[in-house]
Amino acid sequence: MLNVITLEEALQLVRETFVPAGAKERVPLGEALGRTLAEDVTAAEYVPDFDRSNVDGYAVRARDTFGCSDAIPAVLRLQARIRMGERPDFALEEGCCAAIPTGGALPRGADSAVMLEYAEEFGDGTVGIARSAAPGENLTFRGDDVSPGKLLLPRGRILHPQDVGALAALGITNVPVTAPLRAAVISTGDELVAPDKKPGPGQVRDVNGPLIEAQLADAGIRAVRFGIVPDREDALRKAVENAIQDCDAVILSGGSSVGEKDASLRVIGSLGPVLFHGLAMKPGKPTILGRCGNKPLIGLPGHPVAAFFVTRLFVLPLLSRLSGTEFEPRQCTARLTENVSANHGRAYFCACRLRKEEDGIAAEPIRTKSGLITALAGADGYFCVDRDCEGLMQGAQIRVFCLRENDYGL
Repeated sequence: MLNVITLEEALQLVRETFVPAGAKERVPLGEALGRTLAEDVTAAEYVPDFDRSNVDGYAVRARDTFGCSDAIPAVLRLQARIRMGERPDFALEEGCCAAIPTGGALPRGADSAVMLEYAEEFGDGTVGIARSAAPGENLTFRGDDVSPGKLLLPRGRILHPQDVGALAALGITNVPVTAPLRAAVISTGDELVAPDKKPGPGQVRDVNGPLIEAQLADAGIRAVRFGIVPDREDALRKAVENAIQDCDAVILSGGSSVGEKDASLRVIGSLGPVLFHGLAMKPGKPTILGRCGNKPLIGLPGHPVAAFFVTRLFVLPLLSRLSGTEFEPRQCTARLTENVSANHGRAYFCACRLRKEEDGIAAEPIRTKSGLITALAGADGYFCVDRDCEGLMQGAQIRVFCLRENDYGL
C-alpha cells in the first residue's frame, strides 16, 4: 500500500536531501548558450571604456550652446573631425565643436553632443547650432554599462543570448559552466517494444522512454538511454547498477506500483533508502524516490500522461537542484472554458489548449486518460486543481503553466 506525500512535501524533501553536483567545466563563448554558470561573473573593467556619443552630430561644451535657437544659432568653430575607433588626442576649446559619429569617443572638455539635425556647417570652418544642449545629453559615459567589481551574472543563471553578448563585452570567451547532468532513462515492462517495432498481441510501443528523454533534453539535461528492461528483478537491478556508475540520476519508467511484477520499488530499496513511495497527485500517484549517495533513483508510473506530468512537476525541479539552478516554468492567467471536477483527494493536473479572445486568454481543458498520450500533443499548458478543491467552475481565472514558447507566458 502506498503512503503518499504531497508534491510540495516531495520538493521540500529534495531540497533537504540533495545538494548540487558541483562539477564544472569551461566552454568557448560560442558554446555557452543555454548552459548554467558555475561561478559569479564580476566585471574586471569598464564597459564602455571611454565617454562616447550616442548620435551622429557634434561634440560640444554645453555652455557654449545655451540660449541658441533657429533664429539665433550658436556659431562654433569646427575644431576637428573624430573618426570611429580612434581616441581623440586633443581637448575641445571654448567656442569650438568637433564632428563625431554615433559611438565615437568624446574629446576632453566636451560634455554633450548635438544631433546632426540641429546643426549646419556654413562652409567657412564654423557650425551653427540651433538647439541648446544640456550637460550629458546624447552621451554614454565610461562605465555606464558596467564598472569593475559589479556583479554581472550570478552563479546558477542559465545563459540566454543577451547574457552571451554581455560576456563578449567583457572579453570573457572561456565561460565557467556546470557540467551537464547525465540522467539514465530505463523503460521497464514485458509488454514494451521499441518505437520502430510493430507491437504484437498484448504489446505496446515504448512511449515513456522518448517522452522523458525529450523533456530532459528540453531542460538541458543529457539523457542516457538504457533501453527496455523486462520485468525481472535481477535484470532491472543490473541495469540500474550500471546506470548509477555512469550517470548522476536514474529514472525508471514503469513498475512503480505495488503489483507482484512491479520490481522498481524493490530494486531502488536495495540500493539505498526509499524517501517516499506515492505522490498525492493525479495523474502520477505511484511515484518513487530513492537515493544512492547524492544520486536520485526515481520510479515513474508506466502510463505516459502520468510519466509526463511527474517528469515535468517533480523530476525536472529535482534535476535542476542537482544542477544548481531553479526550474521556473512560464505562467499566464486564463479563463476556464468549462467546468472541471476533481474530487480525488489529490492535486489534479489537467492539460489545456490556450487561445486569445477579446476579453483575454481562454483555457480549454484536454480530457484524456493517463494511459493515453496523443491528446497532449496539442497542449499549450496545464493547470492544477488543489487537492482540497472539488473542482473549478467555467469562467474561473486560473494559473496556467505554459509548455511551449508563445506569447501567453508572462
